[in-house]
Amino acid sequence: MTQSSVFIIDDDPAMRDSLLMLLRGEGIRARGFASAIQFLDAVPEEKTACVITDLRMPQMEGTELIRQLTALRGPGWPVIVITGHADVPLAVQLMKAGVVDFIEKPFDPNRILEAVRGCLSTLERQGAESEAREEAASRLATLTPRERQVFDALIDGKSNKEIALMLDISPRTVEIFRAKVMQKMQAQSLSMLGSVDKVDSQITR
Repeated sequence: MTQSSVFIIDDDPAMRDSLLMLLRGEGIRARGFASAIQFLDAVPEEKTACVITDLRMPQMEGTELIRQLTALRGPGWPVIVITGHADVPLAVQLMKAGVVDFIEKPFDPNRILEAVRGCLSTLERQGAESEAREEAASRLATLTPRERQVFDALIDGKSNKEIALMLDISPRTVEIFRAKVMQKMQAQSLSMLGSVDKVDSQITR
């Protein structure tokens, strides 16, 4: 899985370059923007990304950028705020708006790295879960209506005999359908089928 990028928005070129150097030195893909307007005019098409933004900037402040970015990309683009003008009410307001971290300038570089790695780790986990859901949906779509009935019955813990009675077919036929279900779902045990069912429940919830 490709690592998400980090986008830095800060009108202070020294701060921006410093953060870029810090992140790139750790092997993290990073790109800088001099203003919120510049960033929004060229918002990358990446599905997920981590954003680091200052608050006090000309033309558009960080709070408005966060509002627009949340509307555009939602939780797939977590935001870290860095500012030299922090206060508790503002921090609380931004956290409620979805900001994942609020860091005051001057800051310890390790503090930034910790926050960024936390964001990237969360995005990676969410990406893996999304891929698992898509894969599960793809496999489930290959089941015939009868195979899906057998799948659902197996997930409910029913035995072959119970499934046979429920579907008015022979236990031997159930065994055949069960083998097809296990093969199509690439499951080697009922517990693995259960894992697919949990993913399916998340899809259809």
